[in-house]
Amino acid sequence: MRFLLYIAELHGRFFRSLDGLTANWLPGLLGRLVFLAVLYLYFLNSALTKIGDGIFGFLHVQPSAYFQIAPQAVDAALGDVDAIAFFPYGLMVYAGTYAEFILPALIVIGLFTRVAAIGMIGFVAVQTLVDITIHKVDASTIGALFDRFPDSVIADQRSLWLFVLVILVLKGPGMLSIDGFLARRFMRRRY
Repeated sequence: MRFLLYIAELHGRFFRSLDGLTANWLPGLLGRLVFLAVLYLYFLNSALTKIGDGIFGFLHVQPSAYFQIAPQAVDAALGDVDAIAFFPYGLMVYAGTYAEFILPALIVIGLFTRVAAIGMIGFVAVQTLVDITIHKVDASTIGALFDRFPDSVIADQRSLWLFVLVILVLKGPGMLSIDGFLARRFMRRRY
């Protein structure tokens, strides 16, 4: 019995030390690196399909963005994107397009990370809602949680995306980020 208590204490001491050494920087850094490796290019490529060509192309949202984000409004306007009212559909299209550029970049560099991660959680929720209700993806694409198939595009993949984003909301970007640098600099000036 003493041996088991010794092992339990050794286990606890080791993992408390490991947590003490890594808690302020590793979870946020890994969350941002996983986001960069898995999702950044996905969202960047999606955003690039919605803007014009050239250096100032980002100032012009393409009609294709309306077809991707608000297809029912396009159908109601008989395919004429110029006939679609700016509020709410045009605003949705512009906000969605620029959110795909700005929010992932903020997460990767670690600036306003928690707010950007909350924004991305909302973005993924809206994206999922649009995929299911408007684009009407099939049941196998949606999948199901707690089944034996871990490869559905909606339920499984997006749950993992949301997990990374929730970790960033709860733990922050870590000390190895612009947020961490600004926090250290601000704290020095206050005291």
